[in-house]
Amino acid sequence: MAKKLKVTQVKSLANRPHSQRLTVAGLGLRGLHQSVVVDNTPSFRGMIKKVIHLVHVEETDG
Repeated sequence: MAKKLKVTQVKSLANRPHSQRLTVAGLGLRGLHQSVVVDNTPSFRGMIKKVIHLVHVEETDG
């Protein structure tokens, strides 16, 4: 079974650039301490890399 990534927002978007706000929204996160499970694909990994200082990432099984 394919691995997935559990992404949790741990820092606020206050005073962050607009592109980072859009990236967090693109991941499906809407607020602090919310988690989403996304596919482990190059596109999602690139989005996570852009906002890694705002989120916590764990690898999960499907």
